[in-house]
Amino acid sequence: MISSFYNVATVDGMNDNGLIANVLYLVEADYGDLATSKKAKISIGAWAQYVLDNFSTVDEAVSGLQKEPFVIVAPTLPNGAKASGHLALSDVTGDSSVFEYLKGKLIIHHGAQYRVMTNSPSYDEQLAIENYWKDVGGLKFLPGRARSADRFARISWNLNAAPKEKDSRLATATTFSLIRAISVPLGITDPERPNIASTVWRTVSDSKEKLYYFESSYNPAIFFDQFS
Repeated sequence: MISSFYNVATVDGMNDNGLIANVLYLVEADYGDLATSKKAKISIGAWAQYVLDNFSTVDEAVSGLQKEPFVIVAPTLPNGAKASGHLALSDVTGDSSVFEYLKGKLIIHHGAQYRVMTNSPSYDEQLAIENYWKDVGGLKFLPGRARSADRFARISWNLNAAPKEKDSRLATATTFSLIRAISVPLGITDPERPNIASTVWRTVSDSKEKLYYFESSYNPAIFFDQFS
């Protein structure tokens, strides 16, 4: 089960093993010199789909992707922006990973502690920002702008503060509440910084129950599907 971008790219989804993939825009992404590479090429629109089709766990995906079997091609989108992004994975065991290409090199953050990813900046900088706000304390103050770095700080603190629900319905509702709290309202855009844009959909994946939820910002309803 996947969510598609422009009806051609897989940007979010879960496979029948409970492996979850999410791709978000990253303006700093640099996939290297494609002209000189002799490796196979894959569109960034197929990156998440490749993972969902070929791996069952985060650990399997890390082992496979760190060999760099291909180079990523990031074409220009219909809106004129480059299709640059980074990839986050999680699975039923609670394992997580984040994959980024920076200055032509693949950077992998692997571990259950990497539970949050937004857009820019690069993930190492996001982690540094999170550490800063841990010292401030979320009950005293958290950054409230629409920048992805601010949203990263807010959801990181809120995720740690949220109740760890055992009931799957309550866990799903809690997760949606966290995502909605950092969503960018419709109409908020910055043409000079495409990483700041309105949230047009939200998804929640329940890897244990194999349930995939989709919510459009343009429709006051939640759709879901489940692997049988």
